[in-house]
Amino acid sequence: MAERLIIQKGTVVTPAAVLAADVLVDGGRIAGVVEPGAVAWPDARAIDAGGCLVFPGVVDPHTHIQLDTGIFQTVDNWEIGTRTAAFGGVTTVVDFATQFPGMTFPDALEARLKECEPALIDYGLHMMITDLPHDPDEARRWLEELRDLGVPSIKLYTTYRPNYYADDATLLHTFRAMPDDMLAMIHCENDAMVTDATGRLVAAGKTSWAYHGQGRPPEAEVESIRRVMHLAKVAGAAVYIVHNSTAQSVRQVAKAHRANEGPPVFCETCPQYFWLDDSRYTAPNAEHFILQPPLRPRAWQVDLLDVWRTISAVSTDHCDYSLAQKQEHRDFTKTPGGLPGLETLFQLTYTAGVHQAAERQAAGEPVAPIPLTDLARLLATDQARIFGLFPRKGAILPGSDADLLIYDPEPAITIRAADQHTIGGYCPYDGMKVQGRVQTVIARGDVLVEDGALHGEPGRGQFVRGEPFVPPVSLQAPNARSRT
Repeated sequence: MAERLIIQKGTVVTPAAVLAADVLVDGGRIAGVVEPGAVAWPDARAIDAGGCLVFPGVVDPHTHIQLDTGIFQTVDNWEIGTRTAAFGGVTTVVDFATQFPGMTFPDALEARLKECEPALIDYGLHMMITDLPHDPDEARRWLEELRDLGVPSIKLYTTYRPNYYADDATLLHTFRAMPDDMLAMIHCENDAMVTDATGRLVAAGKTSWAYHGQGRPPEAEVESIRRVMHLAKVAGAAVYIVHNSTAQSVRQVAKAHRANEGPPVFCETCPQYFWLDDSRYTAPNAEHFILQPPLRPRAWQVDLLDVWRTISAVSTDHCDYSLAQKQEHRDFTKTPGGLPGLETLFQLTYTAGVHQAAERQAAGEPVAPIPLTDLARLLATDQARIFGLFPRKGAILPGSDADLLIYDPEPAITIRAADQHTIGGYCPYDGMKVQGRVQTVIARGDVLVEDGALHGEPGRGQFVRGEPFVPPVSLQAPNARSRT
């Protein structure tokens, strides 16, 4: 049984308020949020959060821990991946079970849950679909069974031929088979445009890392998102567009909301798309930045301060390939795509959205910092709501799991690859300056990280079943379906 805790003297941040308060923790759950000093528990451990911000533990809805694509395998495992997450203030991840061809959904889920057993933090799962029955009634039964197993979200790809690629007919079939209380996550890149661009580069002998961004043009993402949203509207399916890498992509989702038509559409972005740009591909260590979608030219780059009102989450798309894997081939078509980010997610988002925004505002730019309340929403609460984990996760409410991030906003920190807890041997943000540090991380009432030291044991993490999808009122488009 987790010990009783009182988190004292901190500033508590939720999507509803920023307030001076003490947080009471009993039996691994939030017991209350009270006036400072209003409650004294002589048998409770007091944690001094003076000068710090107390956020809900971060929920990352898009990670790839111990990933096996069928071509590449990351070098981490669930102990390493969730340890990395904990040091970054992430207390819940929602990762993926892969239905390899010939597998049923229960078999795929069982295999993935076995891999997850060493986890240090709690986790949910989406299902990557590769083989759905052609019969519509049978397909719906498969998806209903998956939902009832606690996995109300699926993942589809409009690229990566032949491993994961779904053409328009497959997308429509899947969307139509989905129960109303499921959600489809979509990786959007127009495969024909990617194939054409990459093929022309290969034919010209331009396969070095410098050409990676050109092989997956931003127009391919923008077109695919537009098409996926149209197909989802035709089929009446709710969709969540992952890792939006361009401002135009996010604006398309905003336009869909304003149009007041069709089922709900959600989207996320990631720190790499508002911290980094495609100049990295012609600089040293270009291999560090190979990922899909790639980093974009500055003209296409996401500005977090421009899109935060539209996005539903900031995620990582975390993927811990080793430096040796990244460097094995100097050919972008053969280099595994993905980069680590779990440990830096909160620092980078806080720094860009709050600290740097304040500096830009002071310099006369027409921007304003993201309110701390919305930072809590973007890093914890909205994704917990969307994927059926709220109010157990993403909340500082009586009865919620006591998942808390105590963040000290004062120190200026330089990110160093040597300080990271990933196994890949590099950090894409090495040398960058951020504001603040993770001081204490509490997961289900356990003090998991404190002053840079890990205290939890592998295997303490639990699978958290996602409840059936219901569009959250604060997130849904004006016309979004409501269910009882």
